[in-house]
Amino acid sequence: MKNLPVILLSLLMIVSCGSKRDTKATEVKPYAAKVSAIWISNLEDAIKTAAEENKTVLVDFTGSDWCGWCVRLKDEVFSKPEFIEYSKNSLVLVELDFPQSIRQSEETKKYNRKLLDKYGVQGFPTILIINKEGNEIGRTGYQQGGAAAYVEHLKGFIE
Repeated sequence: MKNLPVILLSLLMIVSCGSKRDTKATEVKPYAAKVSAIWISNLEDAIKTAAEENKTVLVDFTGSDWCGWCVRLKDEVFSKPEFIEYSKNSLVLVELDFPQSIRQSEETKKYNRKLLDKYGVQGFPTILIINKEGNEIGRTGYQQGGAAAYVEHLKGFIE
């Protein structure tokens, strides 16, 4: 019984410290959500969407886990706000990946290979610009200068 006041005081301190921690936790501002572009993996669906939304299709033939220029293009352009904002309003994005370490289904490998052969792609990254009717209107790859310069480069094919 002698220890009861000490125990109660200890419990009171623990509870009050805990509630201060909870209050502080609610005051912490959440991290801003990372915004990214939406990429699909089916060219036919992309062309259909482009026709419906009056957009252009950008097809990225990439080796995402082994191609240095592909990684640079993704890091310097495709992940940047200037490109993401432009793509939302103007592009339907298709990624056709040819990885070495990332597992893909046989169906995906076959589909990607069929398009690689159809368009005569011989190096990575190859970027195709396809109009809403499904016709290739441009072909490019990595370009130095960052996202804003790349958007201008793409507009040269589209406008």
